[in-house]
Amino acid sequence: MSVIAVERIKLFSTRSPWWCMVVAAVLTIGFAALTTAFITAPDEQQATIFITQPGAQLSQMVMMVMAALAVTTEYRFSTIRTSFQAVPQRAALLLGKTAVVAFLAGVVGLVASFGGWAIGNLFVNSDALAIDTAAEWRLLAGQGLVFALSAVIAVAVGILIRQSAGAIAILILWPLLVENLFNLIPKVGDDLAKWSPFANGSSFLNQGQDYGLAGANAAGSQFALSPWWALLYFAGWAGALLAIALYSASKRDA
Repeated sequence: MSVIAVERIKLFSTRSPWWCMVVAAVLTIGFAALTTAFITAPDEQQATIFITQPGAQLSQMVMMVMAALAVTTEYRFSTIRTSFQAVPQRAALLLGKTAVVAFLAGVVGLVASFGGWAIGNLFVNSDALAIDTAAEWRLLAGQGLVFALSAVIAVAVGILIRQSAGAIAILILWPLLVENLFNLIPKVGDDLAKWSPFANGSSFLNQGQDYGLAGANAAGSQFALSPWWALLYFAGWAGALLAIALYSASKRDA
């Protein structure tokens, strides 16, 4: 517990985590306001909870950047050496850092998702925004789980790369570009896209949603796994990357 307390103090002693938390929350809530503020009365009955979450992926990216910086900044200024001297068990130290960052990302994900939903209710006078189904609860409450697991992946990438710009570039391009480029590969591209980690994180949130004004619901064939299995698959990627990162940190010089 002392390791977690120390990592919490280190994280909150700089301004960047605070800015990242604020920006992440504002992105989801702000985009929710934009997508619901201009819905006219005849369309209100078509509005769904899904349209209150258009900024969630951008918020997720911001929290991943924060998680990566929590590691790479220490390597940049060589303070990680002091940390390793204080806690010789490197894995324990890095796991404590991961736990703090993942918990924080999960809380921000919940605040952002339910904040976006609350803002949507201010603009749209519709019973359609009531949380009635398990899929709708999964979309809102599940953001916390996806944000937390994304932060674990970001910490792992930060440990492996150790350089802020490189780690951030990977974390942004991976879900936004690389996984989408798989669809361009003949024959196997669709399968690669379905089994991509971030695609399954999104699958956990989006399966069973009513897309309302955005169009018809996507076909089930676009998902490789059922929602909770998709989340478990995403968690498996996060755990595997973190294990590789911890092994690398124990073998490499700080």
